[in-house]
Amino acid sequence: MANHPASSSRPGIGGTLARVLTAAVLIPLVVATVLWAPTALLTLLTMVVLFLCLVEFFYLGALAGLRGYPRWTTFCALLLVLVQWAGARVAVRSFGGQLLVVREPGSLLAHLAVPVELLLLVFVLGAAGLAVLSRQPVREVPGALGLSAAAMLLIAFPLSYAVRLHGAEPLGRKLLLFVLVLVWAGDTLAYFTGRQMGRRPLAPVLSPKKTWEGAVANLVAALLLAMLLADWVGVNVGQLVLVAALANLAGQLGDLAESAYKRAAGVKDSGALLPGHGGLLDRVDSLLFALPVVWGYLWLLQWR
Repeated sequence: MANHPASSSRPGIGGTLARVLTAAVLIPLVVATVLWAPTALLTLLTMVVLFLCLVEFFYLGALAGLRGYPRWTTFCALLLVLVQWAGARVAVRSFGGQLLVVREPGSLLAHLAVPVELLLLVFVLGAAGLAVLSRQPVREVPGALGLSAAAMLLIAFPLSYAVRLHGAEPLGRKLLLFVLVLVWAGDTLAYFTGRQMGRRPLAPVLSPKKTWEGAVANLVAALLLAMLLADWVGVNVGQLVLVAALANLAGQLGDLAESAYKRAAGVKDSGALLPGHGGLLDRVDSLLFALPVVWGYLWLLQWR
């Protein structure tokens, strides 16, 4: 996500065109997948996206002088997505105040439906074991542990909730598409508002080109979308506006967090996979922090 002050150097027409064309190709595919594809396919695609994001993240870490445990982290991260898929297929019902877990008899997924906390514990213990048994210098261990933990907690954990949301009937698919559109619309309005009207830097140390004007436009886009789509999603408009505001602010925080990593690595983009957009991590940074907010809202609805 980017919102540029008017006084900064602006991307050329070619860069903007590449940005628009890339979005024009990818957005219909993503929308179709979210609305009509089975959760199994979305799970597979999420694992691919997560793998590529982790490659970019550990690359940024290497540029910043940090060496983590990419193989172990990636293994646990991909397993986390499968656990979330299994969790989406295991229903929780309440009868007379008593909770009942409903599993599919004989299903392989039922055996994968372990608590997320258990998988995170396995990750922590494995990372600690690698730190103790590896031959890397002791002074590099805290940085390696920190980089791997950040990859798991700031990328894998929140992104896995795309799968959990998608499998949560009856609102899951629409809420997932809502948060995606929220990020896209906010990103787009922030980008063009910042380029045309941006004057006040939002976080000059982390990302000099982001502006308060772009950030406000981002939030406004989210609120307008919530009011327009509340009936379609099937959620009270007041509730959806609140969720949109919280998700948008969380998304903007996620964007700044990724900017901090890129600043430490001394690069502008996390990669060059998407023409006009940079790396894949550049495209999902806001989504990473917005997804858990929306999932938290759905979780509260279910338990109420």
